[in-house]
Amino acid sequence: MSWAQKTIRLPAKSRGCHLVTHEIEKQIPELKDFTVGMANVFLQHTSASLTLNENADPDVRADMEMALNKVAPESREYVHADEGPDDMPGHIKSSLFGVSLNIPITQGRFSLGTWQGIWLCEHRNHASGRKIVVTLQGEKRN
Repeated sequence: MSWAQKTIRLPAKSRGCHLVTHEIEKQIPELKDFTVGMANVFLQHTSASLTLNENADPDVRADMEMALNKVAPESREYVHADEGPDDMPGHIKSSLFGVSLNIPITQGRFSLGTWQGIWLCEHRNHASGRKIVVTLQGEKRN
């Protein structure tokens, strides 16, 4: 059983849901060494989130952003408002989706379904880049 762990960085993105599967894969070449295993992908932030969803039609990402804004709209009613009106809704949205994914590894690749991709959901209007810790566990090639 082998382990590998790496902290990667995604550049700043606009508010919304972004397909980032290939950006993550490019930064973890160690993935190719694993024949079978699990990858934990953990976002180190509280106003963004990760989820697995549609990887083909960008309309799904736009619709998801619209739905999230209905669930947790910007409002002056939040008590926590020191970082701006988008901060508390960002925390709510992050808690709804979560900040980590467990993805099986098969033959050096994430074992995602045909229409699945990793999304970074950016919930702030002006966020900085985001750090992600990727932990790989499994059997490596001989």
